[in-house]
Amino acid sequence: MTIQRNLDEVILIQRIAEQDSKALSELYDRYARVLYAVAFKMLNVVEETEEVVLDVFNQVWRTAERYDTKKARVDTWLFMQTRSRALDKLRARQRMAKTAIVSVDAGDMEELVSPDNPEEDVVIKERQTIVIAAMKQLSPEQQQVLQLAYYSGLTHAEIAAQTGLALGTVKTRIRLGLNKLRNVLELLIVDF
Repeated sequence: MTIQRNLDEVILIQRIAEQDSKALSELYDRYARVLYAVAFKMLNVVEETEEVVLDVFNQVWRTAERYDTKKARVDTWLFMQTRSRALDKLRARQRMAKTAIVSVDAGDMEELVSPDNPEEDVVIKERQTIVIAAMKQLSPEQQQVLQLAYYSGLTHAEIAAQTGLALGTVKTRIRLGLNKLRNVLELLIVDF
């Protein structure tokens, strides 16, 4: 089912590249809520979160022809765009307000439920369960730096300053953590 879903999503991107607005609508219906959840966890501001999601789908519309199946799955591509835009918002907020950002534990992700689309809720919950299970496979040190980087939007230098670790150590832990996370996710997705 996962392979078929990936193929369906690649076809949607190809249709979007041909300026098929129905395909964009289908992709939006499939991913808008989960992308909103990711962005909201990072930003915690409804207006900014909505803007991020709209920006991501606007970018998809404009750049779908450049999507490369060899580089990332469609969902990964969308999540990376969402993360990137949310980080831009966080950095702009930090520059303006000079406020600290609180780390969010991946295990504390709130559930999104909708009586309108129970199938989508199941998919979101499955993905959430898989990511939380994968994160638990990492060392506490790797979990910490990944949470600071991906949930709080801190740069490597900011993580080093906050944790007191050397910058090289932070980079190594993130790299090793992401590699291990990728391997664990591949195993969990196959077993799931």
